[in-house]
Amino acid sequence: MQVTATGDGIRVVHLSGAWDIRAIESRARSLQSALQAAGSVNAATWDLSQIQRFDHIGAMLVWRVWGRCRPMKLQLRSEHEIFFGACEGSAGAAAAPPQLLDVLAPVRALGGGVITAGEHALEMVQLFGQLLLDAAAIVPRPRLRPWREFSAGIYTIGAQALGITALVGFLIGVVLSYLSAEQLRLVGADIFIVNILGVGIIRELGPVVCSILIAGRSGSAITAQLGVMRVTEELDALSVMGISKTLRLVLPKVMALAVALPLLVLWTCVVALLGGAVSAKFQLGMSYYQFFSSLPAAVPEFNLWLGVAKGVVFGVLIALVACHFGLRIKPNTESLAAGTTSSVVTSITAVIIADAILAVIFSDVGWT
Repeated sequence: MQVTATGDGIRVVHLSGAWDIRAIESRARSLQSALQAAGSVNAATWDLSQIQRFDHIGAMLVWRVWGRCRPMKLQLRSEHEIFFGACEGSAGAAAAPPQLLDVLAPVRALGGGVITAGEHALEMVQLFGQLLLDAAAIVPRPRLRPWREFSAGIYTIGAQALGITALVGFLIGVVLSYLSAEQLRLVGADIFIVNILGVGIIRELGPVVCSILIAGRSGSAITAQLGVMRVTEELDALSVMGISKTLRLVLPKVMALAVALPLLVLWTCVVALLGGAVSAKFQLGMSYYQFFSSLPAAVPEFNLWLGVAKGVVFGVLIALVACHFGLRIKPNTESLAAGTTSSVVTSITAVIIADAILAVIFSDVGWT
């Protein structure tokens, strides 16, 4: 270190040689005292261009002497700029004022969520409208109808889901029958187990549970399939060839779910009632003949048609949501994972909301 003066009396502080940790570790205090003795920082010109070896330790020693601020007159080699840039960054982060509590943040978050949900709903309405236009366009042209894709969807969505829906339905029937039988036995109303199981399963639990299973199983598969086609640019290839994505990809899936899900609902209800009958046999001693012969009188026919209609509505909803999120996926794997998760969550939420709306609308119908 050397201090000189120019002809106009301006002091120049020259730093040269090695200013790295190996050079200054044994004499850091003496160097710091010498730098401080050089006088006011901004009253002198600091020449660091002759430094041969420099690192963060040496830069931090000089930085502290400067009062954590660059002097007004500084000569520095370009390759050493990174060290003082890091010092300025750490000083800025440390000096950043604490964030004030934003009381409107929850309101903004809620508004953003509502706007996003509205955008998704609008896009799904547009997708459904395009499906109607495509369906109307292929009515007079049978060769354009996607029968092969439709039959494949019936098999993968319906036939391959018979096992899991039967297992879940049977267990739900057993559990519901067991819990109901324990309560009915206390008041001597064993016969009403048929009413509880019949109405509860056929009208509500059967359609909802089956739809949730299909949303997690087939809805996620549809979204992942369309997402992979986006990643591999197959959707772009269809557009280049002038093939409608909604006609060849979306419409068959919506039709398949609208047909397969009501049938799966009936299948799930039958198996669930069988499980309930098995549990009633062991808990209440009710014979299978008595259980199933009492079922038509205990459950009005409207409940069966309502359950089937719910299957159609839920199937269309699941297919629209799955295809909507699948077509929105960007060509990267992270978007594929996030889109599939959002599809399943949104499908299940939509099914529950639709079931609640239908339950309120038909609350006074189907009991007698």
